[in-house]
Amino acid sequence: MPTPDTLTPSQLNALARNLIEDSFPLVWVEGELGNVARPASGHLYLTLKDARAQVRCAMFRPKAGLLKFKPREGLHVRVRGRLTLYEARGEYQMVLDHMEEAGEGALRRAFDEMKARLEAEGLFDEARKRPLPRFARRIGIITSSTGAAVRDVLSVLARRFPLAEPEILPVPVQGDGAAPQITAMLRSAAASGRYDVLLLTRGGGSLEDLWAFNDEGLARAVAACEVPVVCAVGHEVDFSLCDFAADLRAPTPSVAAELLVPSQDDLRQRLRVLATRMQRQQAQQLRNAMQRSDRAALRLNALRPQARLEALRQRQADALRRLQAAWRQRMERERASLRQAAAVLRSAHPQRRIERLRERLQAVSRRPQACIARRLAQDGLRLRGLARSLEAVSPLATVARGYAILRHEDGRIVRSALDARPGDTLDARLVDGELRLRVEPGR
Repeated sequence: MPTPDTLTPSQLNALARNLIEDSFPLVWVEGELGNVARPASGHLYLTLKDARAQVRCAMFRPKAGLLKFKPREGLHVRVRGRLTLYEARGEYQMVLDHMEEAGEGALRRAFDEMKARLEAEGLFDEARKRPLPRFARRIGIITSSTGAAVRDVLSVLARRFPLAEPEILPVPVQGDGAAPQITAMLRSAAASGRYDVLLLTRGGGSLEDLWAFNDEGLARAVAACEVPVVCAVGHEVDFSLCDFAADLRAPTPSVAAELLVPSQDDLRQRLRVLATRMQRQQAQQLRNAMQRSDRAALRLNALRPQARLEALRQRQADALRRLQAAWRQRMERERASLRQAAAVLRSAHPQRRIERLRERLQAVSRRPQACIARRLAQDGLRLRGLARSLEAVSPLATVARGYAILRHEDGRIVRSALDARPGDTLDARLVDGELRLRVEPGR
């Protein structure tokens, strides 16, 4: 007969449900989706799991219909809900009222939403973007002072246009608080009036690493900047809100440096072409002036008295001398300008860089020899160790200690007295040779 304290299964499950629901408020749980099912009722049933455990979950149709993404197997999510117990089966579960993607998926969704909203405002319109200066002298580089990106940019600028004056404006390029510091540095650099163009750059990384450049405030600051802004964040496949808001987006930091300044080789060729064209034009102008002077002198000789003609001839000679002097002065100025430009270009000549690289190559070429010597010594030690190990297990070492190896004529080893019969002929292997033995009957 049941006692007064005996419970039925439904009573026990009801008590357990009340205890669970009263003990836990709304909780957040993060994990991986599994066993996702969505029957015709519209409810969503799933398992939330990690490497060691899992929890059954249910999201009823009103809440499941509000999801902005499709739950699928293996997706990493964060959920919010209440703990309860399904009394009919006695199963512990969680009833969800909210679900969102976790990790990079959530960041990607937030990026798409912000991009669509700012694009609708016209922040990314090509019409509002300005061209870069043709010859940028002072370039503000807003980036990390210790990253690889800034070294690539400085190397390209020095090689292409030594007259450029790059200045590094150091800021953190990832992590909490990076975006406000980048925004403040951008506004400060623009307000200083010191720079012809600003370069916002960093190396590659995950979407989370690059997230500072997807900050809405920073994107608006880039779009509103009074100085042209070039953005080169990450690799060619990486895009940020700052890329779309900038006046020019470069796929990599090195390409950004190439777009900012002209090539010194191209400029040198352009200077030669312009100098030749200027000399031809000036020579032609001088010939035209002399021809006009000659024609004027002929007209004067035909129409004026001798005194008037002499005065005009004197004026002609004076004008010619002044023209020649002016021509010489102008030529001297142009030659001085060309000499100065040639001196600057010679100071950045690739031959000097080649000499420095040759010195580095000589220093590096000595390293493989030392490495080979160390490797040979290590291999020698290892070989001697293997030889000692092999000698320790060799049967010849046993023979050297006074033992013998007995073999039949067909080469079979005698391992037991039962392996030989009276009258058999055996070969005994000793340390210094072999002996032929005959087996005699035992006593």
